[in-house]
Amino acid sequence: MKLLPLKMLLLSLFLCVTTARLAAVEIPGTEDVLIASSLVAASTTPAAGSTTTLAIHMEPKGEWHGYWKQPGDAGLPPQLTWHLPPGVSVGEPAYPLPETLLIDGLMNHVYGHPYALLVELDIADDLPIGTPLPIRLDMQYLACRYDACVPERASLQTRLHIGKGEQDPELAARFAQWRQALPRPLAAPAQFTLSGDTLRLSVPLPASVTVDNPHLFSAAKNVIVDAVPQRFERRDDQFIVETRVGIQPAESFAAMLVLGNGLGLDLEAKLEAVPVAGDTSLSVMLIALAGAVVGGLLLNLMPCVFPILSLKAMSLARSGTSASTARREAAAYAAGVVLVSVLLGGLLLALRAGGAQIGWAFQLQDPRMILALLLLTCAIAFNLAGLFELGSVNAGSRLTYRSGTAGAFWTGALAAFVATPCTGPFMAAALGTALILPPLAAVLVFAGLGLGIALPFLLLGFIPALQRRMPKPGPWMATLRHVLAVPMFLTTLALLWVLGQQVSANALIASVGCAMLLALGLWLTGLRQRTLKPAAWVPAVWAALLAVGLGLSQVAEQTASPSRSDHLVFNQERLAELREKKVPVFLYFTADWCMTCKVNEQVAIDRSATEQAFAAANVQVMRGDWTNGDAAITAFLERHGRSGVPLYLWYEPGQSEPQVLPQILGPETLVKLTRP
Repeated sequence: MKLLPLKMLLLSLFLCVTTARLAAVEIPGTEDVLIASSLVAASTTPAAGSTTTLAIHMEPKGEWHGYWKQPGDAGLPPQLTWHLPPGVSVGEPAYPLPETLLIDGLMNHVYGHPYALLVELDIADDLPIGTPLPIRLDMQYLACRYDACVPERASLQTRLHIGKGEQDPELAARFAQWRQALPRPLAAPAQFTLSGDTLRLSVPLPASVTVDNPHLFSAAKNVIVDAVPQRFERRDDQFIVETRVGIQPAESFAAMLVLGNGLGLDLEAKLEAVPVAGDTSLSVMLIALAGAVVGGLLLNLMPCVFPILSLKAMSLARSGTSASTARREAAAYAAGVVLVSVLLGGLLLALRAGGAQIGWAFQLQDPRMILALLLLTCAIAFNLAGLFELGSVNAGSRLTYRSGTAGAFWTGALAAFVATPCTGPFMAAALGTALILPPLAAVLVFAGLGLGIALPFLLLGFIPALQRRMPKPGPWMATLRHVLAVPMFLTTLALLWVLGQQVSANALIASVGCAMLLALGLWLTGLRQRTLKPAAWVPAVWAALLAVGLGLSQVAEQTASPSRSDHLVFNQERLAELREKKVPVFLYFTADWCMTCKVNEQVAIDRSATEQAFAAANVQVMRGDWTNGDAAITAFLERHGRSGVPLYLWYEPGQSEPQVLPQILGPETLVKLTRP
């Protein structure tokens, strides 16, 4: 360890001598740059108030290589100088997984192949459409190989214009590959101990995760001795890294753990005792699974799910089914719920594996999906109100008439589909953990969410005593059915409001017209059913096809959701500035389709008492809108162990880490934060 300063001195002399003698060294290709670079934008027409991604693409030639942000014992990281127009800011670059290169006892953290640094570009929300955005990057970097190093410069430019945020489909695959090469944030904290000159790091990692040729890269120099061989050990759900401490031991440090096979984790390590082996065995999996089950159970109280569950329960009371039939229907209902939950979770994992920065409820970030759900809930509401009969809402099709088991299955599938966009208590941490687990373990967590949703009807189907406690069939059942139409109409109204935050006024009016067209078709079907005419369902089918076709053509264009003028739009650079100025900050992430978010905003955030308390304490409120999806917000949520909204953070001046507030806010929760 004492030889390290001497090595650094020798390295500096080597670089100086190498640069002075470049003319005497035969370097093929010096007539061109040794690491070609270019600046690529994911969207050349970003929307005002949004974030787009810039890629700094680097392509080393031959045996030459570039350097990671912490280059190791040798080399220099890239120096980036941005020249940006007003209203535009950039974040810190995200680096892909580096490689190790050991030369004469010096460890280098390098890229010997084409790679890309990804930078988030934040656009102010007051820029009109058509505003030109000239972007220029002056970059200095070092190109090296085993016998020489050459400093290079590049001035990269691109010109964007304020538009509607259209993505370039030709670049989508490239950006997906570049994002795939980035490390994944580790939600759980890592811990390390110091014993003499040995640093022992414990990383929570499920035992099922495959590790091949791992390596720990410290993001800060001299925290560890980069060139020393590292030792690795598996202890159940803990992955142990042992190496030599550097000349500047710290109480915490940022690092990247490369697992092999293109996988890596960004982590923050804190100085604590390494957990005893077995203390955390299966804990990550079991805690996430339990949170998913409890969170799914609470989703049954949502106004869009409760009527479906109630009607399914009423069907048992109405039919007087046998115990075996009740069990079969309960199992079929649970199978439908679990299957849809697993399919949605699997699709989410697949899209994220392809590089998409999305989280739970990603389907509601597409206005076309919102329109489809709007029309579906509209049809369910009119069915409950008695306008028409299509085999009842239990199945959503004629399957109910043919088989009660099939009807129960499709009812469960419908319940899961309309319930899972919500994120309630216990769910956020569970789903956030699922996204860092291996695929099979993550799927188990999503299945646990479905089990929680299905649990009430499972209990009703398998416990005869609960069935006997249900009221006897009678006229009250028809009245209750009509009453249950009210929350479904409210759900339709809520979806219409969410859609209004994402599309233009013309598209919103067209969507209302499509819902009216569907209602007309359902009414005609109801008339034909009451007169026993054949093919009574034809008007409803034609109306549904026309409504869906016309609606999808109108909501294809998205617009940004407006934000409150007194709340800052989420910006990581602005957040850092406020923290440096010792300004207390309340940061919250919301979405227009998140019912929990909207309730908390009415109960706690938008209250006059809260606004007065924040004003008196000089608290700055910052708001992150995830309605239409945002890669920067998704990454930020993941760093805090979340995969969905809401997330509430309180930044107290002088505190290094924010306080994570509960997902359910009380009227006085935020006011109390400002009190001494």
